Amino acid sequence: GELLLKSNPVHMKVPVLIHDGKSICESLAIVQYVDEVWAATGTSILPADPYDRAAARFWAAYADSKLLPAWVGIMWAATEEERAEKVGDTLAAIGQLEEAFGKCSNGKPFFAGDSVGYLDLVVGSQLLWFEVLRKMFGVVVIEACRVPFLAAWVKRFWETDTAKAVVPDVGTAAEYLKKLQSHRAGATVAQLLS
Repeated sequence: GELLLKSNPVHMKVPVLIHDGKSICESLAIVQYVDEVWAATGTSILPADPYDRAAARFWAAYADSKLLPAWVGIMWAATEEERAEKVGDTLAAIGQLEEAFGKCSNGKPFFAGDSVGYLDLVVGSQLLWFEVLRKMFGVVVIEACRVPFLAAWVKRFWETDTAKAVVPDVGTAAEYLKKLQSHRAGATVAQLLS
């Protein structure tokens, strides 16, 4: 609506956080903003070391710009050839994140070390949709035989109290995707572009 257009005039889409009358747009910027604004009330989700912080931001941007569009492409593929191409892109991006996990975690349970941090949240926020891909299309994104570090990380991430509290049911998410696909199938090209 009008508030969205006013709050995010560049992209005209969600997410937008409005805090103290100011708009913060896009997921990565919102998470960093929340971390910085409320840093005094708890532990930062970004590493204290400047190099580690830069690495976390780099890999978060990678997940957002490479991994996210690849797996979303699997969901919206018009043909099986297109879907297969997007599966390949997704698996390539996951392979890069496997290497990143080894470098960022320093042998500890999470990207951030001993506890969930910024990069864990960015990649972890996509895990539900990987399960939806498996359920709806038979696509397995993270397999222990291909990406053992990430496969073990996924299990640890799902076991955190935060993930248990906020992650919706896979079936509910799959039904939501089916509704979106149905809506998209019935939309005209002009509606999809607007």
